[in-house]
Amino acid sequence: MAGAAHDHTRGKMDIAEQVSTFALFNNMTKWGSLYIGSLLLLLTLWFCTAAGFMGAAVTAVVVITLGTLLLRDKPQGAAAH
Repeated sequence: MAGAAHDHTRGKMDIAEQVSTFALFNNMTKWGSLYIGSLLLLLTLWFCTAAGFMGAAVTAVVVITLGTLLLRDKPQGAAAH
């Protein structure tokens, strides 16, 4: 068993599909979490506080707007700070 021959050569496999699947999963998780969190915030403020529908809706829109600005994809050439 020791020294069995393998056809696999490290670093030679095309991983384009895995990369695109990973990127899709990350984006769905990121944006889904933002919208589900905003929906929970809307419902909690609407039904559990005196804010009412308008106060809850304005707060949820603000959270979605800020989340979209902070979570959007950065340009490829931008350096991380």
